[in-house]
Amino acid sequence: MRTRGGVLVAVVLLGLAMGFSLTRIGFGDYGELNGMFTFRDPRMLLAFAGAVVLAALLSLLFLRRRGPLRRVHQGTVLGAVLFGVGWALCGGCPSIPVVQLAGGYLPAAVSLLGIAVGMRLCTWVTTTYWRFDRGSCTD
Repeated sequence: MRTRGGVLVAVVLLGLAMGFSLTRIGFGDYGELNGMFTFRDPRMLLAFAGAVVLAALLSLLFLRRRGPLRRVHQGTVLGAVLFGVGWALCGGCPSIPVVQLAGGYLPAAVSLLGIAVGMRLCTWVTTTYWRFDRGSCTD
């Protein structure tokens, strides 16, 4: 499975499984997500919080095995804040608009366009004004 085709097949299968799972638990429905972000639906909020806690614990365990942590990139905090604001505005993480669009929710196309424009804008701002090291995170 180390060939490009094998990796592509694995990524597509994982993406389909994730999209199916997100749709089944309600993370593809804008109303459900809005209820979570406005604290009206504790079920969604608790499910998401549980996933974040589990991911954080597993990440820490993985990072401990790799050795000492390196310095945090200077754009990480600002990027995390912007990413969170984007989540709240579009009603979910970047994968959710794809799931919503596949489910027939056409306004999700606006979110996808915003994600694409935001990525390009971020690349332009960081290279033009802040001169951050882009590393491997941009094109």
